[in-house]
Amino acid sequence: LHHDKKKDAPSGTSIATAKGISRNIRFNSSRLKDGEEETIDSSRGGFTEGIHIHSIRLPGFLAHQNVIFGAMGQTLSIRHDSLDRSSFYPGVIYAVRNIKKLSNYTYGLDKLIDLDQ
Repeated sequence: LHHDKKKDAPSGTSIATAKGISRNIRFNSSRLKDGEEETIDSSRGGFTEGIHIHSIRLPGFLAHQNVIFGAMGQTLSIRHDSLDRSSFYPGVIYAVRNIKKLSNYTYGLDKLIDLDQ
């Protein structure tokens, strides 16, 4: 879920999340299940790494991500909501203060705080 001015869909964050999940969990998933039919193209969302991704762009949103896992009789949801751009400031400040550690172009704060595995 993002604001209606966001240029990319799906977001880079959602793609990175799908790739991270698929590195650690193996899905035997196809885009559509046997016998399943989309009556409107792409109504099941995008599909990468065995994972469906849905991108919603509406006025009033800033940046929200919701990851939903499902199993028989249960779901697990993990959600993050950025309600104000000020929530991004600590990461930007951290990156600026640590830029001297970098020898070339780096994408992602996770590389600076050793989360990239």
